[in-house]
Amino acid sequence: MRLLIISDTHVPTRARDLPARVWDEVDAADVVIHAGDWMDVALLDALEERSARLIACWGNNDGPELRERLPEVARATLDGVRLAVTHEAGASAGRERRMARAFPDTDVLVFGHSHIPWDTTAPRVSGEGASGEGASGEGGLRLLNPGSPTDRRRQPHHTYMTAAITAGALRDVELHRLPPPR
Repeated sequence: MRLLIISDTHVPTRARDLPARVWDEVDAADVVIHAGDWMDVALLDALEERSARLIACWGNNDGPELRERLPEVARATLDGVRLAVTHEAGASAGRERRMARAFPDTDVLVFGHSHIPWDTTAPRVSGEGASGEGASGEGGLRLLNPGSPTDRRRQPHHTYMTAAITAGALRDVELHRLPPPR
């Protein structure tokens, strides 16, 4: 199962549309994951129409129309991998432990907000989590932030992530850099 992971698209305030390469990834993905800050319902409509499956939440910059259609935290189990998607995960200091406590029955947490790519595995909090072994195979919560494909802020590149779920495990997580917009 091929995943596309994006967040903080801010369309149309920071870009008119997603980059063509990201739309190509949408077409290739079995599941598209969006961790909020859409800004406009038109992008949600387009991703719902074009994605094989969309798992998404709203972000702090999303208005009432998006909040009516999307949850604050989206959850799904994909081939045995328990996934949660939220926009904000708080300050980077202490994030792993805080999120492991907040999401004890989750293997992979996708978040956005900072526009800063992130890929770490938090140790499982003792006595929490139903399976005892997370999607990383290390018994922890995998935290992923894809950055932003349209609003890099202070980052050197616009970014997004791809991954795969195979045999009940998250594999092949890759951060992709996009060329500067023309």
